[in-house]
Amino acid sequence: MESELSVRDVLTTEYVGVSESDPVLGAVRLMREERSGCVLVVRGSEPVGIMTEWDVLGLVDDERDPAETTVGEIMTSPVISIGADWSLADAATTMGRQNIRNLVVESDDGILGVLTQRDVIAAAGSFQGTTSPASESNESLLETTRPIDETARSNEDVDTQLLPNGGDEFSTQGVCEVCGSLVDSLWDANGQLVCSDCRSV
Repeated sequence: MESELSVRDVLTTEYVGVSESDPVLGAVRLMREERSGCVLVVRGSEPVGIMTEWDVLGLVDDERDPAETTVGEIMTSPVISIGADWSLADAATTMGRQNIRNLVVESDDGILGVLTQRDVIAAAGSFQGTTSPASESNESLLETTRPIDETARSNEDVDTQLLPNGGDEFSTQGVCEVCGSLVDSLWDANGQLVCSDCRSV
């Protein structure tokens, strides 16, 4: 069995850094230039927040002026940091539980980079074609749940139960092989691990 991928193996080491006092407009221009979905907000060498496209969308929705609003006013804080030796599966689980798409990776020497949802999806794509839910190499990422008991199908309350639609549900979150979304639950449908939305298509 191959060793599990670590955060260090897929980490985006280059990131866009800004300060709390920078205007949002300038930070957005940097994001576009660098084709980045977020900027890391630092105070000296200390990460104090992160500003993502979602934060910018909230600013637009509030009809605030991005040239007059500082990054510190809309950033998400505090940041969630992990170590480079974390497994990729643990990092993806943390993203799913915290409902975030970026994790700051730090060591004793400071910031190493930012792990993005795109990094996780790209890494997942590298082994999708060679693994299956039942394969030994995938057991560390996914744990199958017990199928619904056949007697439940004849129960009068069957309409209130969630029944699998042609596949087993997986209890650990991961990346949908159809739409690429990071979700809390995956389903086996025709040999692919899919989210509930793609499962019903």
